[in-house]
Amino acid sequence: MKSFLKTFLATLAAFVVIVSMTVCGFITVGVMAGDENEVNIKDKTVLIFKMNNNITEAQQEDDPFGGLERELTGQGGSNSLSMTQIIQGLDKAAKDDRILALYLEGNLVSENYGSGPAALLEIRQALGRFKAKKPIYAYNTGWSKSDLMLVAGASHLYLDPMGAVDMTGLVAEPMFYGDAFKKYGIEVQVTRVGKFKAAVEPFITNKMSDANREQISKMLSDIWSEWKLVIGSDRKLQPEQIQAIADQKGFLLASEAKSVGIIDEIKNYDEVLNELKKLTGKKESDKAFNQVSLQRYLDVDVEDAAPRESKNRIAIVFAEGEIVDGNGSSTQIGGNSLSRQLRRLRMDPAVKAVVLRVNSPGGSAVASDLIQREIILIQKEKPVVVSMGYVAASGGYWISAYSNRIFAEPNTITGSIGVFGLLPNVKRLANSVGITWDSVQTSKLGAMQTLSRPKTEAELARIQTSVDMIYSEFIRKVSEGRRLKPEFVNEIAQGRIWSGKEAIKLGLVDELGGLGQAIDHAVLISKLGDDYQIDYPQPPKGGFNKIFESLGKKEEPMGTGNFSEIARQIKNQINWLNALNDPNDIYARVPFDLNLK
Repeated sequence: MKSFLKTFLATLAAFVVIVSMTVCGFITVGVMAGDENEVNIKDKTVLIFKMNNNITEAQQEDDPFGGLERELTGQGGSNSLSMTQIIQGLDKAAKDDRILALYLEGNLVSENYGSGPAALLEIRQALGRFKAKKPIYAYNTGWSKSDLMLVAGASHLYLDPMGAVDMTGLVAEPMFYGDAFKKYGIEVQVTRVGKFKAAVEPFITNKMSDANREQISKMLSDIWSEWKLVIGSDRKLQPEQIQAIADQKGFLLASEAKSVGIIDEIKNYDEVLNELKKLTGKKESDKAFNQVSLQRYLDVDVEDAAPRESKNRIAIVFAEGEIVDGNGSSTQIGGNSLSRQLRRLRMDPAVKAVVLRVNSPGGSAVASDLIQREIILIQKEKPVVVSMGYVAASGGYWISAYSNRIFAEPNTITGSIGVFGLLPNVKRLANSVGITWDSVQTSKLGAMQTLSRPKTEAELARIQTSVDMIYSEFIRKVSEGRRLKPEFVNEIAQGRIWSGKEAIKLGLVDELGGLGQAIDHAVLISKLGDDYQIDYPQPPKGGFNKIFESLGKKEEPMGTGNFSEIARQIKNQINWLNALNDPNDIYARVPFDLNLK
């Protein structure tokens, strides 16, 4: 045994040394490569924004071992950009005399509430500021509705001769697996409050209820109306003209898109490149023109665009993803982890105000309340301003209700003030393959959490009591936080979703606007004048865990075709199920996921 242990420990030590040397080697190579590839911006440079990524609200995880990860797994080094990074890069480039123009290409991808219309509206504003000083060129083999939110305002909007533009309108297609559960012997019992709290429907039925169809139809109509106004203003089309295109054609071929003015010109890729070469003073025979990617440009210092510095800080906090109990993952809002972050800001005297950017459909009721408690405590000492992204509903609204002021975009999905419980059991499935359970318990309600059988009437009644209590608390908190009468809140609640522009009329939102307007308001009510700096959270580091986790991962589908979309929908449903970890199985979450496809 001693001999074995000696051999084992010696082998282990050798392995550690080899891994350490390998990592150090990659770090050294990475640093050397970084020095060699230092960004050098020349005059007449075109800024390149490749849009084919999932635009998140917050900057994603920074992995210092990205090079090693790529070597070991063939993955890593994601080119994804956050909304704030894109806006900061565009604003900086607009002031940089070396940047001559902006070039856009690629198709947006939407995952985990990324690339949502609210974020795209904010990026549109930054593109507008850039366009006021310099031209924007955009080319692709096809433009989606999401893409058009960004490229429709381009100075020169091009489409490949074989391309098409998606003008099909919006569709919400919730996935239902109630019949599949029945077929395979999985039963889900539900408890809920609210006529419109339809988040349980996918588990128990095969279609939308009338109430759910009503609220989704209204929401789609509001978002579609806003989309028509935005695209129409850019392309000088009336909403009625866009509606006619959607009803009669759905998608536009290149010649049709040019005829109605959705694009400016039909061009091949080489023709676009030649135009950019000419713009930058190059010849067509030259291999390339001066260019820099938006991602690399973020590391460039521009004197006139340097961030202000001050001892007074406005802290930006991003709450993006499903709200879950515990710490959560990088794509979730952990009740414990976000509460800790807020607690640190509350106790930091240099932080004079907090701006909470919410892009969440909700989730765990317990986690939502933990976060809200920290918001209440912060607000007693310093202002809290909420900026709502694409979705800030149910639990997402729960954590927003006690802020000093709430900003939302017209197409923000909010409200959904309601609560539900999900109680699955696999008795029939297990019995069908010969699996049974027996139990001994010390009380009549001792097995309330079991998956081995359906809940009894007494158990269901007790759980419904808990759901009713949490809903009453939800109503009370919204009433208190928003200074609305409880009876009125209950009337507009019932689990119903509202668009941002409708929420203002109801008093659930204070003002239309994005993150920039929310920051300006936080500065105003903090009475800081010009003596402040804005602090964005730094993404967590990846490190060894990131590397070893990646060894067992496969590349996720990130395409834009129909089959990739099916894979993405299934993955999103699995992520939703994995996020259902409330200790009491009670949730405050919206009933569906919208995707601009």
